[in-house]
Amino acid sequence: MQTLSRLCLPALVALSTLLAPALAAADEVKLGFVNTDRIFREANTAKAAQSKLEQEFSKREKDLTDMGAALKTASDKFEREAPTLSESQRAQRQKQLVDQDRDFQRKRREFQEDLNARKNEELQQVLERANRVVRQVAEQEKYDVILQDAVYINPRLDITDKVIKALNAAK
Repeated sequence: MQTLSRLCLPALVALSTLLAPALAAADEVKLGFVNTDRIFREANTAKAAQSKLEQEFSKREKDLTDMGAALKTASDKFEREAPTLSESQRAQRQKQLVDQDRDFQRKRREFQEDLNARKNEELQQVLERANRVVRQVAEQEKYDVILQDAVYINPRLDITDKVIKALNAAK
């Protein structure tokens, strides 16, 4: 392992020495950065997708909330009445509660899976539109590279506002 790094280091130094003059002689590279999270939060298409999802899933979410509340009420009632019930009644009501809870958990899991799948579909469409707009901005303003993920970006390279404005202007 050490031998490999000792061999690679001189090669990297030689390569960078050869490339440095070529890069200096080349035209200045124009870089840009797009914050995808901001696009998902601020672009009208993303807001419309979120609203569409809320409308599509609001009834199921309300039904689940109601079902959870009914289950909690039934469970509380069972807790209060359990000491006065016969053994068979207690076992029967306990089984009913377990069945209701299992059904509730299954429906909640299915709801979450369906919501996540639809959210991914909608966000993918927003991302595809955003990427088309990013390409348009890059071509119009002659960017060489547009980055979407980075640990640190100088704010002067951030073109997210331009992309959001272009996305919001596009139909």
